[in-house]
Amino acid sequence: MPVRLGNERLFDEALPIVEGKRVGLLTNPSGVNSRLERTADRLHCTKGLELTALFGPEHGLRSNAEDGIAVASSIDPATGVPVHSLYGEMRQPDEATLRDVDILLCDIQDVGVRFYTFLSTLFETMKGCAEFGIPVVVLDRPNPIGGELVEGNILDPAFCSFVGVYPLPVRHGMTLGELAFLLNEERELGAEVSVVEMRGWDRANYWADTGLIWVPPSPNMPTADTTLVYPGMCFFEGTNLSEGRGTTRPFEQVGAPFVDGNRLAEELNREPIPGALFRPVSFVPASGKFADQTCEGIHLHVIDREIFRPVTAGLTTLTTAARLWPESFAWRLPGHGIHNFDKLAGTDRIRFAIDNGANLETLMSQWDQERETFMVSRQRHLLY
Repeated sequence: MPVRLGNERLFDEALPIVEGKRVGLLTNPSGVNSRLERTADRLHCTKGLELTALFGPEHGLRSNAEDGIAVASSIDPATGVPVHSLYGEMRQPDEATLRDVDILLCDIQDVGVRFYTFLSTLFETMKGCAEFGIPVVVLDRPNPIGGELVEGNILDPAFCSFVGVYPLPVRHGMTLGELAFLLNEERELGAEVSVVEMRGWDRANYWADTGLIWVPPSPNMPTADTTLVYPGMCFFEGTNLSEGRGTTRPFEQVGAPFVDGNRLAEELNREPIPGALFRPVSFVPASGKFADQTCEGIHLHVIDREIFRPVTAGLTTLTTAARLWPESFAWRLPGHGIHNFDKLAGTDRIRFAIDNGANLETLMSQWDQERETFMVSRQRHLLY
């Protein structure tokens, strides 16, 4: 039997939470039940409550906008309900957008990684709701890369941004519901937060174990396999190599016109990364970096998810490319503010270490100690 999602338990067991109320919903196409019915539609058709507002994160309510593109507010054609974009002129719901809301629900699929912006949008939503005394209820969903393993460095607060709102490790091993409790307490938001928990989800479960259908939460997260590599391969966004956007396998393949895919794959397979194999590929991105240009690179195949560590794999791939093509490799320079790579990494130490040819293993060995304090606070908020 598939995992019973928080949105299913809301209608089956917890409807009194929203009965008689004007309901707002933070969601996108991933906000569906195991039968692929939209939570927005079910709320709209349920007697005894009124769906009055929808809120969309990055990529929009329909998840059809590319990364980083501002999204305008609109009307949901299926329900006629106003859609307030939280990735446009505002990132936090204000008094005008919350005027007709008594309670705000969140039903959206996260991917278990610090820099995926849905967590930032939930954080900003809780801040706005706390200011106006509106309860927030997270309809919990699985962490698709499991809830046991924690990996990567802790974000340095000096590098906070919309892709890193709190000192979390890259792979935090928590659900959005658990994170809502953690952020509310640790950042002292004062929000009234509750969670409609799942049933049947074990922390050791990956998405493939849930029995649920994968609905892409964003344009470049097409399959559950993408989530397995995303925690490490997303770092290529901060470089001049394509991270595979504009192809059918974003983040699973990376490359550039100056890369020799056979050489890179051979180098990476020489000292195997546990749980991974690398295959040389050639691809032509339809959009993004090197659009309509032929790129060579590698396709990262996860052959054993239990021993695979995506942060290690991603940084090893990046440092290898930087070492093999030092004259061509470059960091993606920011228009202003924090360096692009440093926002993702949550520090500038990794970039400096790569530039100086430092041993990444030494740097990564320090991260276990960095995570100790987080692991204590994390434990208090685990629901499963």
